[in-house]
Amino acid sequence: MNANLQARLTQLKSQISTIIIGKPVQIEDSLACLLAGGHLLIEDLPGVGKTTLAHALAISLGLQFSRVQFTADLMPSDLVGVSVFERQKDAFVFHPGPVFAQVLLADEINRAGPKTQSALLEAMEEQQVSVEGSTRALPRPFFVIATQNPSEQLGTYPLPESQLDRFLMCITLGYPDRKAERALLDGSDRRDALAKLQPVMSSDELIDAMAEVRKIHVSEALLDYLQALIAATRSGLWFVEGLSPRAGIAVLRLARARALLAGRNHVTPDDLQALLPQAIAHRLQPIAGAGRGRREQVRAMIEATPLP
Repeated sequence: MNANLQARLTQLKSQISTIIIGKPVQIEDSLACLLAGGHLLIEDLPGVGKTTLAHALAISLGLQFSRVQFTADLMPSDLVGVSVFERQKDAFVFHPGPVFAQVLLADEINRAGPKTQSALLEAMEEQQVSVEGSTRALPRPFFVIATQNPSEQLGTYPLPESQLDRFLMCITLGYPDRKAERALLDGSDRRDALAKLQPVMSSDELIDAMAEVRKIHVSEALLDYLQALIAATRSGLWFVEGLSPRAGIAVLRLARARALLAGRNHVTPDDLQALLPQAIAHRLQPIAGAGRGRREQVRAMIEATPLP
């Protein structure tokens, strides 16, 4: 295990914890998602720190980022860019949109219409966009960190299943506990604290860390356990439809990333159990009459699935 990498990851978690106070689990989940090369969806009420967390992640990881406030009148060309005729050059010149960044912060993504939401699909899956007949590659690494308000709020559009499946993880922050909220009330403004942040890693170091994730060992017994959990989602006892093979591969990447953050060179069942609700609940629909939310249903399924 690379000692320098572990020191950087520890410093990374510590720095973000000075901005997002009292949320160590959510910070670790977010970092695991990015180390696994996935896109992150943060779903919660306005004002609990969703956008602040996204900013802190991008700055601390040394990534170039752009922010788009999603609204009902946002058009796909506002994201990917557009060609404009320039008289001096006597030709159309492509002006790239904000998606051409290493981190795209899609703020309140479910306030935009379905057509604009769908414009992100190719970028999220293929790390490229097709504009006016040309395919243009996006920077590497490329992440979408999206924030989403609860769907019952006014002016929101539910994300289609195809786009939800592109997000490797969906987390919620929730209200801070009393101690954390007191620290927020007594401390400086979070925007001032963000302005003082310095990158802990460079984008090249992040790419190297992502390569280390792929080296984390996964035993045959652990793969058996993961397959048992995937089979449980498809059994019809818990969910209307089960996980796809792509989702299963994504869960394994996340488990490896979580092990790396913990300083281990192997995945344990605890890694799967800890991240599974955040990794799969947004992809699944509980069966009728379950009487539980998506995450609670996933936790109940985990408890009912024995270790091989």
